[in-house]
Amino acid sequence: MLEKRHTERIRQELDSCSRPIYFFHDDADGLCSFLLFYRHVGEGKGVIVKTTPRIDRANYTRKVKEYMPDKVFILDIAMVEQDFLDDMHEMGLSVVWIDHHNPLKRDHVLYFNPRIKNIKDDTCVTRLCYSAVKQDIWIAMVGSIGDWQMPGFREDFIKKYPDLLKDNVFRPEEALFAQRVGELVRIFSFVLKGKTDEVVKCMKILTRVKDPYEILDQKTSAGRFIYKRYLNIKEHYDSLIKKAKDSVTKDSIFIFQYKGVKFSFSAELANQLLYDYPTKIILAGREKSGEIKYSIRSAERNVPPLLEKALDGIDGFGGGHEHACGAVIKKEDNDRFISQLKKALDA
Repeated sequence: MLEKRHTERIRQELDSCSRPIYFFHDDADGLCSFLLFYRHVGEGKGVIVKTTPRIDRANYTRKVKEYMPDKVFILDIAMVEQDFLDDMHEMGLSVVWIDHHNPLKRDHVLYFNPRIKNIKDDTCVTRLCYSAVKQDIWIAMVGSIGDWQMPGFREDFIKKYPDLLKDNVFRPEEALFAQRVGELVRIFSFVLKGKTDEVVKCMKILTRVKDPYEILDQKTSAGRFIYKRYLNIKEHYDSLIKKAKDSVTKDSIFIFQYKGVKFSFSAELANQLLYDYPTKIILAGREKSGEIKYSIRSAERNVPPLLEKALDGIDGFGGGHEHACGAVIKKEDNDRFISQLKKALDA
């Protein structure tokens, strides 16, 4: 976690703006971080950073100029290029970057990352944001569980929402796949998929939802809209996860590739497959436009060093956390990538 003085500084930055722009990663952790901040300030514009979690001048300075905010927040984004920060500095804008990936050195930014003090502390960004705003605990729990972390406010959440998480459940993966709160995580993840206008509409609706039951029990028109869209996307996911489970072998590594699907479910597939087959190393990859984008999971092995060896000499990139990484490679390099990964596992 961040030190108290850092949390207080984040709160001050939030309270001293009225037209912020929020850049956030396109997963449950990123979305919930944005929602916590937006609902606290009550104003602003959210921008999802899709495909590659990187913010640079070429792709994002223009978005800031179009909106003309009074402050920039960057949430759960692993890479922010110095050229973007230089542009913000020239525009007289403060940038607040909250992250939990490998720490980087940058100028012209207020950078908050628990791994600066303790490299093993990868507390998810949702929890860092919640520590600053202290509201919407249900959203904070969704983002935490979505990032496979059980937060310290677990007991407070259970007191308020006992039907969403049983008091004898402590493992985040069990909460994700065996508790009602897990459905909320999937809802938040799935509504980020699809056409930009549809995603933005869901984002706006979520900024106004007052409690989780609006969605889970479809109590309001807003909740019914979100849940209906979730069910439509879930049909595609259910078909893929069935195909994946039907093809599982006894090998210690399981690789599932898919293509021709409207949505990308690699992270969700990898997470569920790891829960169902916890002793295996899981790779779920979507082939599109000559590339394969993998989500890689392992409960027992440290993934980043394995991934580094697998990518040796390959035109691709990847990274992430100890037990969860992503990688992008060219389709023609796939056999070599898999071969090098298996060699690294056997070394």
